Amino acid sequence: MLAEAQRLRAQGLDIVVGVVETHGRKDTAAMLEGLAVLPPKRQAYRGRHISEFDLDAALARRPALILMDELAHSNAPGSRHPKRWQDIEELLEAGIDVFTTVNVQHLESLNDVVSGVTGIQVRETVPDPFFDAADDVVLVDLPPDDLRSG
Repeated sequence: MLAEAQRLRAQGLDIVVGVVETHGRKDTAAMLEGLAVLPPKRQAYRGRHISEFDLDAALARRPALILMDELAHSNAPGSRHPKRWQDIEELLEAGIDVFTTVNVQHLESLNDVVSGVTGIQVRETVPDPFFDAADDVVLVDLPPDDLRSG
């Protein structure tokens, strides 16, 4: 997602980072260099402040493309939509293209299959019709040894 965004930015496309989780990885953070980052919205939740995607700011900014990590994410209570995929749906309806990421276990129809293999059941899922409506899907996988080594 980030490599393609950098390639498109070099061609002059207006790209904004809505949400990208680096998980502390320096190589991932380095791939954000030169990309405009939309500041997160801070909101109170259970006595503390958390950062969430600012949908209104993204709609006002109207980039050609926005990067949105973790498609299956559950938004904090009080957000306009309960799920990030619904935020993305609104962005798409507004004519903004979106690059996003999702792990296979979060796809609604594959959740039980993956759970049977891994023994891990996830609660955050993306409806199949939303996923199936994607114009393009790029599958990314790691060799098992890389997964094990973290």
